[in-house]
Amino acid sequence: MARLSLRKLSVICLCISAFFFLVITFQVVEELGQFDDTPLRWEAQGTSDLLTDDSIASSSESRYPVIVWWSPLTGEQGRLGECGSHRCFFTVNRSYHAHPSTEAFLFYGTDLNVESLPLPRHEHQHWALFHEESPKNNYKLFHEPVVTLFNHTATFSRHSHLPLVTQYLESLDALTSHAHLVPLAQKNLLRASGLAPVVYVQSDCDPPSDRDVYVAELMRHIPVDSYGQCLHNRDLPAHLRDSSAMDDQGFYRVLSRYKFILAFENAVCDDYITEKLWRPLKLGVVPVYYGAPNAPHWLPSNRSAVVVDPAAPPERLAEYLRRLDENDEEYLTYLEWKLKRKVTNEELVSEMNHRPWGVQDPTQSNYIDVFECMVCSRVWENINRRKQGLKSKTWQAQADHLRCPRPRLFDFDAGPMKGPSLRNIWRPSYDQSIKEARALRRLVVKNKNFTMAQYWKEVFSY
Repeated sequence: MARLSLRKLSVICLCISAFFFLVITFQVVEELGQFDDTPLRWEAQGTSDLLTDDSIASSSESRYPVIVWWSPLTGEQGRLGECGSHRCFFTVNRSYHAHPSTEAFLFYGTDLNVESLPLPRHEHQHWALFHEESPKNNYKLFHEPVVTLFNHTATFSRHSHLPLVTQYLESLDALTSHAHLVPLAQKNLLRASGLAPVVYVQSDCDPPSDRDVYVAELMRHIPVDSYGQCLHNRDLPAHLRDSSAMDDQGFYRVLSRYKFILAFENAVCDDYITEKLWRPLKLGVVPVYYGAPNAPHWLPSNRSAVVVDPAAPPERLAEYLRRLDENDEEYLTYLEWKLKRKVTNEELVSEMNHRPWGVQDPTQSNYIDVFECMVCSRVWENINRRKQGLKSKTWQAQADHLRCPRPRLFDFDAGPMKGPSLRNIWRPSYDQSIKEARALRRLVVKNKNFTMAQYWKEVFSY
């Protein structure tokens, strides 16, 4: 058999490589053609000369609006989001700051850094705030001068544009389920064998609500089994001691044996309701709740939790809990809704049936996606209004979209602290945050970039 020369072999290989290159190129072009009106890649001025002003302008009508996550919450460099009949291009790439198609900036409250803000802010650009966490994470957000810098909000407040009050509650079925319910007769046997009537599990010690000081005083008047690092007096099984085990079925079995769970939030704000309230309700344990003053508005029935009055001494609460512990008939009135599997609070039912997002439900969008789409839809509304020669619509956050009062300290004798305590920093921190909020607003409304030195000078100038 004749052998091919080395030169002929090289030519054949080159031809085959060229053929496959053309095939792949045509496939890529075809794929890109499906998205010929997606936002053009753009780099900050001076980093790329691939796109000219003319090329950007000539295709401006076919591009989707760009929405930048200024806080890198999603981590996505670029995604074309589907929001009903609208599409927006979402990215965490800050180089889109001055892109002509950028219409909105999204901020995650905990990560809001005053050192770097998308300034100058153009008149048509929306700022949107997502913040579902405790005020202690970023106090300056919780004052009118800062929260009203935003156009759109998704917060734990029922007054925000996208309320997240029930963010820790999967469904009404989870509330009425008997999956973890321990019969009262069995709880009484456990009580007789030495189990305390009340359980407390917290490892975030000395938060703004001052809950540990209250609970320490309560423990002087009624037995409390405390499994967390705060006021610890009882150990969980070894495999349940990690914070990641808080949703473990074994952890639920430990808690469900008790009659009462101390459900104390780390901060006291209207509508700031976490799993601390919903968990005992789901387990069939009566929550002793301290936190959102308007929590009764969200309870499954008008008698499903013992709500703490912070003005009353813990000794009085202990007396009431002892009375319930000793009187089965009265205790069961707090579980009647659970035993009948019926949520009678129509406000809660309506909220759960109509909220546009779900929790741990793959058939529903999550609240971050819904937040993004809320902003996307409003951006498109104004784009269409501008095309029609109409004035853009203005959305404006209000002070009650994110607000908490100054932290209070209980006047009980806290006794000697074990190790360093944060207890005494929260009120000064809150007071300082008022000055910081006012300073931040004064600088932002100037619509110019500023340094941290300028910021702190502004904070301490008034």
